[in-house]
Amino acid sequence: MKQLLKWTGLILLAAAVGLALAFAFTAIVKSRRSVVPITLDQAVESSRQYLAAYGNSDLTLTEVMEFADNFYSEVEDKSTGVHAFELLIDRYTGDVSPEPGPNMMWNTSYGHMGGMMGGWRGRQTGSISVTPERAREIAQGWLDQFLPGMSAAEQTDAFYGYYTIHVMRDDQVYGMLSVNGFSGDVWYHTWHGDFIGMKELEE
Repeated sequence: MKQLLKWTGLILLAAAVGLALAFAFTAIVKSRRSVVPITLDQAVESSRQYLAAYGNSDLTLTEVMEFADNFYSEVEDKSTGVHAFELLIDRYTGDVSPEPGPNMMWNTSYGHMGGMMGGWRGRQTGSISVTPERAREIAQGWLDQFLPGMSAAEQTDAFYGYYTIHVMRDDQVYGMLSVNGFSGDVWYHTWHGDFIGMKELEE
């Protein structure tokens, strides 16, 4: 019985020490994290550094947007004129990562389940059946049902396997959504927060 109590006490002590270390590590990470967000120009530079490390000279940065929760970038294949993939940039650290959602799951060339990580079962192949015009109609129909008063922007950015479209309110960007080029499914980008500003880039 004494031995059992001894081991129980040691386990509880180890758990307490582990929690204390975890809280201390979290506090250190937070203290190292800048309380001032990076600028839009710094987000552009972070995106360009990411592309340089990616190592594909055919890729070019076309647009960077600033939202309350992150920065967002669009990358294009220069040789085809098709958008290659979408990126998120941390507002405080400048760290760059592939955007979740359609960029990973629907992208037939660069997606997390496609080009970046090898093939994936059920991957769509061939030409997409949804035209840019139809994608915008689908987007507007979705907005009319779920976000009344919002409108789909005239410009429809074509990616490999899907489209991404800005959502507008009173001629200002409100958010964005994507439309699958094969099924017409809609995926609203819920992770951005309020729109702040953007920079379009000419190469």
